[in-house]
Amino acid sequence: MEPEVKIKADHVDFYYAKVHALKDISLDVYAKEVTALIGPSGCGKSTFIRLLNRMNDLIPGARLEGAIFMDGEDIYAPKVDVVDLRRRVGMVFQKPNPFPKSIFENIAYGLKVNGIRDKAFIEEKVIESLKKAAIYDEVKDRIHENALMFSGGQQQRLCIARCIAVDPKVILFDEPCASLDPISTRKIEELILELKKEYTIVIVTHNMQQAARVSDYTAFLYLGSLIEYGRTQRLFTVPKEKMTEDYLSGRFG
Repeated sequence: MEPEVKIKADHVDFYYAKVHALKDISLDVYAKEVTALIGPSGCGKSTFIRLLNRMNDLIPGARLEGAIFMDGEDIYAPKVDVVDLRRRVGMVFQKPNPFPKSIFENIAYGLKVNGIRDKAFIEEKVIESLKKAAIYDEVKDRIHENALMFSGGQQQRLCIARCIAVDPKVILFDEPCASLDPISTRKIEELILELKKEYTIVIVTHNMQQAARVSDYTAFLYLGSLIEYGRTQRLFTVPKEKMTEDYLSGRFG
């Protein structure tokens, strides 16, 4: 039995001015599962993931055709509150990007922006988010120190804590381990497996082993087209498309 569909991309074409970056992409992202996007550089992975929280709206000349639904709602409909959408669909970037403030202020930031003033609630939420991001024990005595003092792997987990503090439903990871060492990478992967119990996760990764380790579903993109999409175990062991098999075996890309 297939799980519940959280996000549905329906015949999506996307253009940067005259560049046709994504071509007729249709796929379902399932609730509380990890979906990985793999493929060579420039194939459209990051472009696709940024459509899911309308980050590409910020690019002049960007244009979407087709539709993307979340919980059955067209997220590109004129009435959609984009700020609220970005709260529901959080994002963790390739390079950790904590604000040059204390850990506490980093995590509390989104709550304050959303109008929450209750100090006890904010404090409770900061601690809960740090625990969910598996970093509380490492930072609990340094919570008022500048977040930039911490290692890259710790900063990335702080960014995850900041993301989950505002109670998103979906978390997008755009190559979250690209700038991290193997030990930090393993911690982030373990964290993703833990987080999927509560959140729907989409991860862009260059690392095929990582996709195999953390994802339930994998989409293989090439030159802006979706070549193959399915359960990760099946796609990695018996791909239906020759191009998928060639990419996974290192013949190109």
